[in-house]
Amino acid sequence: MRNIHQRYTHETYDEDGVLTSFSLTWPEDYNFAYDVADDIALAEPERRAMVWCNPEGEEHIFSFGDMKYWSDKTANYLAEQGIQAGDLVLVILRRHYQFWFVALALAKLGAVIVPATFMLKEHDIEYRVNSAEVKTIICTDVGEIAQIVDNAMELCPTLKTRILVNGGGGGVSGRDDSGLSGPEGLCTLRAERTGWLDFNAGVTAASPNFARRQTRAADAMIMYFSSGTSGNPKMVLHNSSYSLAHLGTAKHWQNVSSAEDGLHFTIADTGWGKAVWGKLYGQWLMEAGVLTYDFDRFNGDEMCALIERYKVTSFCCPPTMYRMIMAGSPQDYDLSSLHYSVAAGEALNPDIFANWLELTGLRIFDGFGQTETPTTVCNLVNMQPKPGSMGRPMPLYDTRLLDADGNECAVGQTGELCIRTDTGNPEQPFPPGIMMEYYRDPERTSEAIYDGWYHSGDLAWKDEDGYIFYVGRNDDIIKSSGYRIGPTEIESVLLEHAAVRECAVTGVPDELRGTAVKATIVLNDGYTGSEELTKELQSYVKEQTAPYKYPRIIAYTDALPKTVNGKVRRAAIRAADLSGAEAAARRAPEEFGG
Repeated sequence: MRNIHQRYTHETYDEDGVLTSFSLTWPEDYNFAYDVADDIALAEPERRAMVWCNPEGEEHIFSFGDMKYWSDKTANYLAEQGIQAGDLVLVILRRHYQFWFVALALAKLGAVIVPATFMLKEHDIEYRVNSAEVKTIICTDVGEIAQIVDNAMELCPTLKTRILVNGGGGGVSGRDDSGLSGPEGLCTLRAERTGWLDFNAGVTAASPNFARRQTRAADAMIMYFSSGTSGNPKMVLHNSSYSLAHLGTAKHWQNVSSAEDGLHFTIADTGWGKAVWGKLYGQWLMEAGVLTYDFDRFNGDEMCALIERYKVTSFCCPPTMYRMIMAGSPQDYDLSSLHYSVAAGEALNPDIFANWLELTGLRIFDGFGQTETPTTVCNLVNMQPKPGSMGRPMPLYDTRLLDADGNECAVGQTGELCIRTDTGNPEQPFPPGIMMEYYRDPERTSEAIYDGWYHSGDLAWKDEDGYIFYVGRNDDIIKSSGYRIGPTEIESVLLEHAAVRECAVTGVPDELRGTAVKATIVLNDGYTGSEELTKELQSYVKEQTAPYKYPRIIAYTDALPKTVNGKVRRAAIRAADLSGAEAAARRAPEEFGG
C-alpha cells in the first residue's frame, strides 16, 4: 500500500480516535487519474481496484494495472474523436465498467465529465446539450436512452459526436444481445447504430501508450446537472479538489478498508453524484477496492447475496434501500463480512437504524452532502451515532446553522446549513470540494454563495452535543397555520407504526391553513387503507409529537416515487397534487416504482 492520501492531507484526532482537524494541500498539476489511479497501477499493478458483475453472470476483477491500460486506450480513442481539454462530455453509462475507463480518460485529457442518468427524456437531453454546448455524448445501448438522444438531435446543434457502448445485458430483461464477454473479453461486444461510433471497437483498437498531458487542478474536472424544485437543473461545476475532498467521505465517514481484502459497496448509478462518492475518488485515494453491480431493478435479497458472495466489508446506500433490504429475507444471508454501514441521500429514520442494528450488529453512520459538496456533516469514525442525527460537521469545513439574518442558531433552533467560503486564495477561492460555480449562471451562483458563506438550502438543528438533525429542504418545509413543519419528523413517527412500510410527508394547498400536511403511505402486508386506519394513524402522530403536525390528509399507494437510487421524490408527489394527477398515478403505481 502506498498511503497516497497522506501526500495531500493533515489530520489530528482526539483521545477516542475521532477526527478533530482535517486539511488538504495539492500541487498545481494534481490530477486524480495520473496521481492516484496510475500511481497505484505503476507501483502495484495487481492491486484490486474493482469487482464488477451483472445479473447475467458476467464478472470482471479489475486491477489498477487494468484501469491504467484501459483508460490509456480510452484516452487515445477519445482524443482521436477530437475531445480536448476543457470539453464537456455527457456520459450516460449506467453501471457499465466502461464508465471508469471514460472517467479516468477524460481526466487525463483535461476534459470535463458530465455524468447523467439513463432516465432522461428528450427535453432533458436538449437542455443539457444546449446549455453546456456539449459536442460529444458517450451513451449505453441498454434501454431507450440512445433513441431518446437521436430524437433530440435536431434540436442540439452543438452535438457532433455520438459514441455508443454495448452494455451487455445490463440487468434488463428481454435483451436479445445480452451475450457475455467472458473473463478475458473486455469490450468485445459490438454496437451498431446509424450515426453512432462503436466505443468498444474503437477502444479495443486504440494504442495503450498514452503520455501524461499537462493539466491544472484548478480547472474544471466534473459537472453534474442538479434539479431543484423550480426552474431548469443547475450545472454544478467542480475542479480536481473535489476528488481530494472525498477523502473525508471514504476515510472518515465510510471507513473503507485499505486491506487487500477490503471491498466497499455503494449502491448508486453512475448518473448520480453518489457514484463518485462511493465508487471512485475517495475509495481509490485510500487504495481500497470497490464493488459494482450492473443491475436494472433494485432487489434487497440480491444485494445481500452480493455482500455474502464477495465478502463486502463496508456498505453504503440510501435509507429507503435499507428499508427495502429489511423487507426481504436478509436473515437468510451471511452478512458477517460487513464491519461498517453508512447511509446518505435522505433522512435516516430511527426504525431503520434499530432494525439494521438488530440484524447485523452494526450501527448505521449517517452522513450528509450535496451535489455541490462532498460529505459535509456525518457521524465520523469512532463517534457514537445518535439515531436520527446526521452527525457533526466534517472538520474540513467551517459549517454553521444560520438564521435568516445570518446569525448562528442556538441549540435546538432550526437554521440553514452554511459553509464558510473565504479562503484568501484566488486560485482556490472556495474550500476544497465546494463547487466552483453554477456553470454559466452567475445569478444562481450569487444566490447560493454570498457574504462569505455557501448556503445549502437545507434546514437542520443541533443539540447540546453538537449533533445535527435534518429538518428538510427550504422548499420541503410545510408552512401551515403559521407553523413551520419539517416532513422528516412526521415520517419517522409514522414509520414506527406497524402498518406503515414507507411514507412521504408533503404539503398540499389548503384554503383555511394555506398548506395542509399530507402523508402518502405504503402499507405493510396485512393492512388495507381505510377511514379507520387513517384516524388511527392521525391519532398516533398526535400522541408522539406536537398535535399541529399530524397529517390531515393520508393517501395510500402501492409505491412511492423514487430516483433510480431509491431516494423518495417528495417533489413528484407535490407536482402530482398540484396538477390533479394523483388519482391517475394511483391507477398506474409502476410510475412510483423504485
